[in-house]
Amino acid sequence: MAHLPAPGPTSVRTTGDYYQWLVAWEACLTLLRENAARSHNPVRAVGVELDGVGNLDDVVLLRDVPPNTYKQVKYAVDSSTPVNAEYLTKPTASGGPSILKKIARTWKQLTADGGSVELRLVTNRAADPADDLVKVCDARTGLLMPKAATGGDRSARGKARARWAEEAGLTEAQLLDLLSVLKFDLSVNMGKYQEHLRLLMAVAGLRHDQQALESGAGWVAKMVREGQRELTLAMVEAAVDELALKAGPARAVLSIATLKPDLMAPDADHAIDWVDRFESDSEYTKRRPLSPHTWAQLQADIEAAPGRLPAGATAVSVTGSIRLAPAFLVGTTFRMVTGTDLAVLQRGRAGSQLWSTNDPFETTLVPEATEYEIGQGDELAVAIAVATEITKDVQEYLREQALPVGKLIVLAPPSGKANDGSVPDSTAANALAVGIRDHLRRSTRRVQRMHLFLACPMGLAVLLGNRWNRLCQTIVYEDIKIGDGYEAAFTMEA
Repeated sequence: MAHLPAPGPTSVRTTGDYYQWLVAWEACLTLLRENAARSHNPVRAVGVELDGVGNLDDVVLLRDVPPNTYKQVKYAVDSSTPVNAEYLTKPTASGGPSILKKIARTWKQLTADGGSVELRLVTNRAADPADDLVKVCDARTGLLMPKAATGGDRSARGKARARWAEEAGLTEAQLLDLLSVLKFDLSVNMGKYQEHLRLLMAVAGLRHDQQALESGAGWVAKMVREGQRELTLAMVEAAVDELALKAGPARAVLSIATLKPDLMAPDADHAIDWVDRFESDSEYTKRRPLSPHTWAQLQADIEAAPGRLPAGATAVSVTGSIRLAPAFLVGTTFRMVTGTDLAVLQRGRAGSQLWSTNDPFETTLVPEATEYEIGQGDELAVAIAVATEITKDVQEYLREQALPVGKLIVLAPPSGKANDGSVPDSTAANALAVGIRDHLRRSTRRVQRMHLFLACPMGLAVLLGNRWNRLCQTIVYEDIKIGDGYEAAFTMEA
């Protein structure tokens, strides 16, 4: 494979500009979504190289009620300059003030009247793991606090605080106040950042392909060239129309993470972070809550989510990484009878697609159904074997646990063959979800309780849960792959 040539000065400069336009376009997306979703205190305008705000003028999110958000954007062509004390406190090549000193001066200027601010350093540079202060950056918040304040004056961290405070022209107490509002958005590399922005475009109700992203960033660049320093809601909405970016409703965002941190969490209207409450350090082996945390606690958090979203929000997008039982519970929490248009980003062979409960279909897809006698009681077990075949695993579990089940119904795609590509898009997923629900309505007329096992795309689990009504009490199980194979996760009425 041929390697890319080393970038020249012009390439570095133009790529750095493009990186800043992406950061500004992200702010425009936040402006669109927060206003459409009736968020509390939404962004009212986006500043780009705004006058009168010191050195943190690259991108500014302006709100009616403080704090406003001031972003300094720094792009690097390689990893030779990590973020550490040297990078932050080193004077410029011409002998000008360091990055930290500029930030400190701007912070003092912006808070001179006692107001509050939020500051962000956005860069594709990585944190230096050997730096005494930068290495304690909290991955959840981007803040060095509260750990930056720990350690005595003679400790390595205490000495680093003293050096930073001296360079910033602050007392140590002032430095800690600054670090309480200065977020370090580090390692924001171009590829992952573009992926994040495409997701944000999707939940903002816009086309989210690469061409659409380029159009948005290009519009920001055009506005800056024309001397526009403040981009209003009306301007951004006009640009969306002019560029033909509109694809659907802007959505309130619910972030739920149990496997790995969700990049959308900072942009979410409500975030549920259970990553540290699940077993295992690997996102691939996280299967169930780590004691003393329980499925019941996670169920309570998810079922409380509608009340945490902006009042009147009728279009909701779910982001994050969760397994099938929680995905199904999300669907039942925002059941179709609530009038919510629920959407989830489904990743597949064709890339990422937004699967929405409001996507229309012409004909219901009837699943292939196979019944197996269990003979242990009068309850019903159901296996949704769409992505992979799980019949034998479920049969073994039912018998080993002596569950009071009379029969097992296995529902497969209409083709009868379970595989990863059996549900190609949202239209097919909605049609199949209705077909599965209708079949089970007929099968559960005299059944008091159903035991549900899922092997399907995460998006189908959400859409199926959304349509789960006029059925019986349902216990949904999670595949934990160890010990007994499955574990009862949630119980819901239907």
